[in-house]
Order: sequence, then C-alpha cells, then structure tokens
Amino acid sequence: MASVLVVYGTGEGQTAKVADRIVERLDDLGHDPEAFDVEALPTDLDLGSYDGVLVGASVHRGRHQRGIRSFVRAHHEDLAALPSGFFQVSLSAAVDDEAHHTETMGYVDELVEETAWHPDRIAVFGGALRYSEYGFLTRSLMKFIARRETGDTDTARDYEYTDWDEVTAFAEGFGAFLEGQLDLRARADPETGV
Repeated sequence: MASVLVVYGTGEGQTAKVADRIVERLDDLGHDPEAFDVEALPTDLDLGSYDGVLVGASVHRGRHQRGIRSFVRAHHEDLAALPSGFFQVSLSAAVDDEAHHTETMGYVDELVEETAWHPDRIAVFGGALRYSEYGFLTRSLMKFIARRETGDTDTARDYEYTDWDEVTAFAEGFGAFLEGQLDLRARADPETGV
C-alpha cells in the first residue's frame, strides 16, 4: 500500500490525538503511516520518499501554528507534487451554524492564501476544552471564549468536541484517494509506477 507522512501542530494535544487516530486508521487499512509533531521533525525528512502527505493544525488566537505555516511554505513544491490533505482542529468547528462554519473555513482559506498550497482533501474537526489542564489565566480566558462559542463554562470538567467518526471517515477517504492516485500513476507508467 502507500506510505503516508502526517505532520501536525498542536497547542493542547487534541490535534495530536486526531493525528494518532488518522494514523491508526490508515495503518488498519494496510498503509504505512508515520506521524511527526512539526516541532520535532527529523532534520533529514524527505517528503519525496512518501506517497502522500497529511498536514494538521489547530487554531489558537485566530492562527495556525507558525511551525505548520513554515513547514508548508518550505515544502510547497513537494506538497504540490504529492497527494495531500489538510485537517484543522478548532473550537469554532464545534458549533454547527453558518457563522461558525464561515469562521472555521476562513482559517483554512487564510492558510491556503498565505502558503499557496492547495491540498486535495480538507477536513475540519471540533477541538476540546481541557479546563483541568489550564492554569488560572488560561482557564479564565477559555471560559470567556467558550461562553460565546459553545456555552460550556463549567470549569470543573473537560469537554471534547471532536467527532471521531468524521476523523475516521477522513482517514478512510484520504486512503482511498491515495490508492486511486497510485493506481493512476501505475497505469500511466507500468514499469516505474510514475
């Protein structure tokens, strides 16, 4: 099957959990996925040695991680040459209304515009509120944000908004897309598969 690189940026760990679930599902489907936090990428990383790439990022203060934006700009040509996808994790994606959908997709559009990368597949997932892990100031700020976003302001508990079925479906869809792209390459040049 296909080798898949998953590079993600995470602020509080939810994007890492999503990346892990994607890797698990791709592995279950017979692919060979490998995931790295963008802050811990190997220095000798060669995107050309993979059949496809997924990039994931969370949104904090209206922006994706600087490391993800830098990674996409630095590897723009490789990403354009490979089947690729992008997944985003944010609190705004947890609310199912037109205003929040527009806000959520605005973050994706901003990344595409800033980096000129056009991923083949895009998904957005709800994030999490981990009140139990926040210090006083962060807990207060997140409670303020949650009041207008989700209404979940009980700081005595944590909230997870990620739809794991959607994450699984995204992984399966990307896996099928990648298989199709590899099949097209193999038919174009049966000897090299390129």
